[in-house]
Amino acid sequence: MSPAPRGDEPGAGRYGEAFFRPEQAGEGERIDFGALAYDDITMARLRAVGAGPGWRCLDIGAGTGTVSSRLLDEAGVASVLAVDRDVRFLSERSLSGLEVVEADITAPDFVTGRFQLVHARFVLMHLPERERLISVLAELVAPGGVLVLSDAVDLTSDRTPSTPYTAVMRAMWQGLRATIGTDVSWVPSYPQLLRGVGLKPVAAEIHVPPLQPGSAISRFWADTWERSRAAMLATGSVDDAAIDAAVRYLESDECAALSAGMLTVWGRRPGASAG
Repeated sequence: MSPAPRGDEPGAGRYGEAFFRPEQAGEGERIDFGALAYDDITMARLRAVGAGPGWRCLDIGAGTGTVSSRLLDEAGVASVLAVDRDVRFLSERSLSGLEVVEADITAPDFVTGRFQLVHARFVLMHLPERERLISVLAELVAPGGVLVLSDAVDLTSDRTPSTPYTAVMRAMWQGLRATIGTDVSWVPSYPQLLRGVGLKPVAAEIHVPPLQPGSAISRFWADTWERSRAAMLATGSVDDAAIDAAVRYLESDECAALSAGMLTVWGRRPGASAG
């Protein structure tokens, strides 16, 4: 047995274990708040790259299955293989063309075959060996198909005005990196990484949902802070009062801040047209 990682080591646990456990009450609802904030943007991009009739799709880290379902219902793709380490939320969905697989994408040969669309959102930022995994995912793309990756970009730079929100967001990123290995600092390098595995052309965009009282993204962050509170407190940069103040700030008209953005990058495998 290998020694247990120390709490101050990056990657001392994994997403869904120390924090954001799927069996924890309300975790599905938290994921759905994120879906409400980002799904329309994601679907617009997936349809713009061509996802539609005849396409075989792979949705990695499929969560509660909102994107997988919309690919089938709205884009009319032929099939979606929805993969997650825990499929309790996906198992609740029964749709023609939807196949659910419980698998760890860091494991060798976690799926077989090739797909016109390979999509992963808010997955790689939580995992080690990100460059290797991008290469693995690119190999699953059929000629003419497309790889679409989305992850968070932190917009709380050193020059961002100090607010209850910015202090807590910085503590969240620091705490999650120390405990479960979450690292968004490398996300802006996605375009070069996709180009490096032979995909072309490559393009990217960023979406920043507005922080407004009662909005899905504001509720997502408040819930995320509550579930990762221990990691944030361990940084020593915030206390319980600061976290509670940040939640109140999100719920007030005083809020004037930028949410973390979602960077989406896509690249196509050269070859015959997909579909």
